[in-house]
Amino acid sequence: MITSSSNGRIKYIMTLMQKSKFRKKEGRFIIEGTRIFEEAPIADIEEVYVNEASFDSFSKEVKDKLKKVRYELVTESVFKKISDTVTPQGILCVMKINSSDISNLIKDDKALVIILENIQDPGNLGTIVRTSEGAGVTGIIMSEDCVDLYNPKVIRSTMGSIFRQKICFVSDVKEALAECKKKDIHSYACALDKKAKEYTEFDFIKKSAIVIGNEGNGLKDETIKACDDTCFIPMCGEVESLNASMAAGIMMYEALRQRKISAKK
Repeated sequence: MITSSSNGRIKYIMTLMQKSKFRKKEGRFIIEGTRIFEEAPIADIEEVYVNEASFDSFSKEVKDKLKKVRYELVTESVFKKISDTVTPQGILCVMKINSSDISNLIKDDKALVIILENIQDPGNLGTIVRTSEGAGVTGIIMSEDCVDLYNPKVIRSTMGSIFRQKICFVSDVKEALAECKKKDIHSYACALDKKAKEYTEFDFIKKSAIVIGNEGNGLKDETIKACDDTCFIPMCGEVESLNASMAAGIMMYEALRQRKISAKK
């Protein structure tokens, strides 16, 4: 049992939890909580740490999965040091980072891709990942200047969808759009400009890429120009815009709605 927060592995976990650059360098990230532990692929679990005081309260499913992995017991005081939550559930894992290649992500014959440029809010990013799974999105392309996907707050917001969605990172969104075009994926910039049309006027049944920009500044002008079309979500009252995760959700579910209707014909 680990009884001291000065332990080398504990210090390593704390650094992984706190520093994005270290996570990228190590190719690892942290998950915390019983539910996400149940959903985590065993093949990607590298280390597991359990609060000795919480073990008896775990569900049968959690205890059964713990039998399949090697885990370390830690004291309650040590676990509080490594936890990122207000009310720790008593289980934490070091996971291996897996990311997709853009060529694998856009090869689907019914591709519905979300492209994210400079998303900065962890809650927004996590919600978009979670919503994308529910809406049947086949892949997510993220610019490298987005908030770290493996930020603990983002991980919690995905509610396990991070393990099931294909996600890749690109240094240049315009190049990613060019790759999509080669695969006949039609791209839609979500933005307000003179050429923009209401989002319901477009056909998302064909292979599509929905492009969402930064919460405050939206998409870069060069990104909008690189897209095939520009769409907007109409607003009532004095509201000027929706947050990024809400806008992305509306777009994704419009695509799902159209595709379900088409499938019934």
